[in-house]
Amino acid sequence: MAKRVQPPLRRGRLVPMVGEGRGLQTPPTRTGPGGGPGAEPGAAPPQRHRVPAPGPRPERQPAGRAGGGCRAGTSCGCRAPTTLALPPRHGEQILQQLRALGASLDWSRCAFTMDPGFSRAVTEAFVRLFEAGLIRRDQRAVTWSCALRSALADIEVEPRVLTGPTALNVPNCPHPVTFGVLVTFAYPVEGDDGLEVPVATTRPETLFGDVAVAVHPRDPRYLHLQGRRVRHPFSGALLPVVSDPSVQPQLGTGAVKVTPGHSPQDLALARAHALPLLSVIADDGTLCPPGGGWLQGVPRFEARAQVVAALAQRGLLRGVTDHAMTLPLCSRSGDVVEFLLKRQWFLTCGDMAREALQAVTSGRLRLVPKFHEKNWKSWMESAGDWCLSRQLWWGHRVPAYQVRPGPAPRGGPPGAPEDEEGEDEDEDEDEEGPWFVGRSEAEARAAAARALGCPARELHLRQDPDVLDTWFSSALFPFAALGWPDQSADFGRFYPNSLLVTGSDLLFFWVARMAMLGQRLTGQLPFTQVLLHSLVRDPQGRKMSKSLGNVIDPRDLIGGATLQELQEKLQTQTLDPQELRAAQEGQSRQFPQGIPECGADALRLALSSHNAHGPEIRVGVASVLAQRRFCNKIWNALGFVLRAGQGRGEPPKPPEEVLPEAPMDRWLLARLAGAVAECGRRLEALEVHGAVAAVQSFWLRSFCDVYLEVAKVSLQCPRLRPGAQATLAAAAELGLRLLAPFAPFVAEELWQRLPRAAPAPPSVSLAPFPEPARLAHWRCPELEARVAAMLELVRAVRGLRETLRLGGAARPPVLVQIPEPAHDWLEQLGPAFQTLSRAGPVELLPLGAEPGPGWAGAKAASGAFVHLRIQGLVDPDAARAQLRSRLRSLRGAQQHQAREELARLERSLEGLETPGDPPGGGLNK
Repeated sequence: MAKRVQPPLRRGRLVPMVGEGRGLQTPPTRTGPGGGPGAEPGAAPPQRHRVPAPGPRPERQPAGRAGGGCRAGTSCGCRAPTTLALPPRHGEQILQQLRALGASLDWSRCAFTMDPGFSRAVTEAFVRLFEAGLIRRDQRAVTWSCALRSALADIEVEPRVLTGPTALNVPNCPHPVTFGVLVTFAYPVEGDDGLEVPVATTRPETLFGDVAVAVHPRDPRYLHLQGRRVRHPFSGALLPVVSDPSVQPQLGTGAVKVTPGHSPQDLALARAHALPLLSVIADDGTLCPPGGGWLQGVPRFEARAQVVAALAQRGLLRGVTDHAMTLPLCSRSGDVVEFLLKRQWFLTCGDMAREALQAVTSGRLRLVPKFHEKNWKSWMESAGDWCLSRQLWWGHRVPAYQVRPGPAPRGGPPGAPEDEEGEDEDEDEDEEGPWFVGRSEAEARAAAARALGCPARELHLRQDPDVLDTWFSSALFPFAALGWPDQSADFGRFYPNSLLVTGSDLLFFWVARMAMLGQRLTGQLPFTQVLLHSLVRDPQGRKMSKSLGNVIDPRDLIGGATLQELQEKLQTQTLDPQELRAAQEGQSRQFPQGIPECGADALRLALSSHNAHGPEIRVGVASVLAQRRFCNKIWNALGFVLRAGQGRGEPPKPPEEVLPEAPMDRWLLARLAGAVAECGRRLEALEVHGAVAAVQSFWLRSFCDVYLEVAKVSLQCPRLRPGAQATLAAAAELGLRLLAPFAPFVAEELWQRLPRAAPAPPSVSLAPFPEPARLAHWRCPELEARVAAMLELVRAVRGLRETLRLGGAARPPVLVQIPEPAHDWLEQLGPAFQTLSRAGPVELLPLGAEPGPGWAGAKAASGAFVHLRIQGLVDPDAARAQLRSRLRSLRGAQQHQAREELARLERSLEGLETPGDPPGGGLNK
């Protein structure tokens, strides 16, 4: 049902809004890889992003000259035909990027917030909220971007803290503007007694909008002036001196200028004292003082200097001093935000915010990482009204209609959008009539006819030319994309969702609003968990920006691009010439040779291996290339596995049924079972980087670095070969399944080449993800501990070989000193130890015994020692010089720790010329 909105009474006059426009929807939804091709249809519908508004609005065309585009108020909700191609073009680019990255999504449910069904949901939401009394039209000082010529939400304003004078580049200003300066001038008091009231301000250009001077009622400096009037320096108008307890006498001069048209605080004060309301800055940032004048049409920051000079010329300037301040900036355009007096539509968020806060405190909604709950609480407790109106070129038009004076226009149907029939939009808004909200113009017209008691066809209705904030439609996405307000099958099956993954910078822009509107309109939270990842930055920690030239198209990292191709892409971006030059220079510095081909798997691994719970994610080409090398290593390892399995007679078993006997075979499967369990724990905790680390650790440190070296020997032994072949096949098959969510392309390619037990699914993405419970029988903590101790000995031997520069062909005898209980397991793992350490004969040396001359020793973990026979393998003089050079290269704690060990090695070198025989011991070969 449509309702009527009565315009509140107001004083003074308003500068009428220049032109009208439509805005491009811009909710930057981060759509990550989901599920797999086997995921349930509809579980993750992708969302096409929207493109930022193209800048200042052109002049309005006369009626009937819109270039053949759709007319505002029709089902598509657009006016400018040239913008119609932007969302499909940019949306298609994003979809191509997602496909190139290997995102497994239900592409048939791709949703765009300007689709007809979604647009109906937006209108329905606005009407329901209006009927519930949560949306109303009011005159307030709204945050305004003069560069965009549109209102902003409060959370679209970024505070910039200035400690003093600071020169900043402002859009549409040819020269930098200095902020952080406090200007003090005098208001002469009416009469001939020579009294004056000094006032300090950081915005002297707004002086033309002053309607009073306010002082604290108990400030002794101004008690004698309360009730008197001061004379405006330029217009000569007499302004009252009012007393108000909100004035802070300790700040500035203790007297403040009251400019209600450009300050929310001054607006509240002016209304409390029944003062007139004046606006002196136009939508485009130029001055429009009452009655015109010498600053009419002058840009606001140019006018600032002229006002200060004019005050000095009149002898009223009392000083200019440095001043620490917080400057509000538009997060979208970088413009300095103005407060302009506007009639807009506002959504009351208090009750919805309290419900959203309670959802988190009760645990029904989980924020990850948990520290975001503090920010959530702070914002929800102070949530104010949300300004929904935007003065942009394209978007969802506000479904509100105003009854205008005079008869209805002739020559068109009742539903025609009458604002394009040539009426004067710059008409003073003080004359606006009642407003009616409806799902259609016909519904609003019928409601107006009932309320006003006149025939519907005689009413002259005009739809609000503004569009809704893009975040309003984006906040409906979890349920509007599934068919709401209809109770569709998709809505019943997939709503509410389970997990939202998005950037931490969207916690309030998007997540909070989805939670508020979801609960209000559907009665349920739209999701139960939110993973808020940190911002992706370049290797220098800078935010990615087109003007810096550090934005990377993922397709360029995947397929590679030359510097020329990168710079040709910049030509298609909406950059002014100065920004374009800066971006090209940035690209030339960062990618002088272009971007090498890295592949989608390498990019996915590079992104997901960073801790998304941390302060930032720094991604550069180097980190992606490192992951490409990991993929190459997996490729080579699987080549070895396939060659090792050639000629194997028996068909492969299901991996879970493989039960080898050799210690190292059992150890590898135990490590795989541990990696599966760790990966599952990390994914449950939404720690994707931990899951990737577990998978990569298995492949690199267990499979490639250790087991493959041992398997090369085992495959030469007829007794060990079958177990090694079965272990290789089982570990490779399950390992690829574990890797597939993070590197799907290489996993799919290699998995298809592996022999598999029947019946096998057609794709690795359809194969069951490894489950810890099904691999629990592989776990053997005792064996894993023994192999870990053996690998510590291997590392000690390898460290000695590296320090003494022993060649790869050298196989020196090794003496091992370990506690007595370890003798048995070292005998079992002796062959693996010899293989991994490239050792000759291995013998046990009792603890405390000395090996004699010709041996070099090193300490391993848990009190164990290893000794290498280096007689005849090392040149003493060259080795001694190498040791001293290494000692000099170390610093601090490293030098202290290495000094003792290097000194022991040097003593070993002194006895190389003295032949000696190794002491006897139990041989473990």
